[in-house]
Amino acid sequence: MKADLLVDAKGLACPLPIVRTKKGMDTLQSGQVLEVHVTDKGAKNDLSAWAKSAGHEMIDMVEEGDVLKFWIRKA
Repeated sequence: MKADLLVDAKGLACPLPIVRTKKGMDTLQSGQVLEVHVTDKGAKNDLSAWAKSAGHEMIDMVEEGDVLKFWIRKA
């Protein structure tokens, strides 16, 4: 999937993946896609909840080994 920006939050523990995701999202225009890579398993629920509460669209999430990859479209 094509993303407009990649946020690498691998190796970071909560709440840093959310903080980095929000900072990345703040640089995008409405409709653009942010790709986020994390290794913190808690981020699976955290990022989904954050995207929903902020009005963004969680497009997809895949797990590749220890890395969770998210694609979120900015509202």
